[in-house]
Amino acid sequence: MTLVVLTGATRGIGRAAAIELASKGAELAIVGREPQRVKAVANEATATGGGAPVHQHVADLTLMSEVRTLADELRARHDHIDVLANNAGALFASRQTTAEGFERTFALNHLAPFLLTNLLRDRLAGGRVVATASDAHKSGRLDLDDLQSEKSYAAMRVYGTSKLCNILFTRELARRLSDLGVTANSFSPGFVATRFGDEAGGVHGAFMRVAKRFAKRPQQGAETLVWLASSPDLKEVSGEYFYQGRRGTLTADAQDDDLARRLWTESEAIALKVSA
Repeated sequence: MTLVVLTGATRGIGRAAAIELASKGAELAIVGREPQRVKAVANEATATGGGAPVHQHVADLTLMSEVRTLADELRARHDHIDVLANNAGALFASRQTTAEGFERTFALNHLAPFLLTNLLRDRLAGGRVVATASDAHKSGRLDLDDLQSEKSYAAMRVYGTSKLCNILFTRELARRLSDLGVTANSFSPGFVATRFGDEAGGVHGAFMRVAKRFAKRPQQGAETLVWLASSPDLKEVSGEYFYQGRRGTLTADAQDDDLARRLWTESEAIALKVSA
């Protein structure tokens, strides 16, 4: 029985993926920040009749302390994880820092999956890591001397940079964990009509609400995530970026392996040290 850990599982493509994976018989560990919604999605997943257990975890992944607690919970319950789907993410209109001093977009979209994956790496041997990235990475500009966006903050640029980080992290992860038989791939779900962007507020939030009238349904956005998590055809595929079931187009920065290594080093110094 396949065990899938899925973050950002209570809304949008995360919820759709949880329900679809459960229907396929996967054992799930779903993660969300709101207990009521975690319970509701767990009930929906169980009701599909797939027959496998659905475990519930509540964590605010903008906080590295809660990422560490989540990792401890998962390690205590599971000796092996077949799939870690790093799906949680958000867009924030203004720059704000968490109680731990991290800019929120950077904390949630990059640091959290970086830290969680590293804390679970010995549970992932022979498994898969899937990262929800975006074609928004094409608007990202990664400045390793300003990972917290202190010099300037533009919501879409910062979000795009975080998605660029997802792709670079996944490429470097594929290289580093190849000896454990771990594959790591990222994907773009496309533009999906979910609550994504609602927290942006202001002009960004208004634009997102209008644009969503023409967007894909969450079930369509979740298709590539489910495919990457479950398809036997992808057992040996690693370090790639996908869109709608095929390899997507990456910017030069997103294919820069030296940049990926440098981002890893910087992220390690920040996340692993501060959260210890």
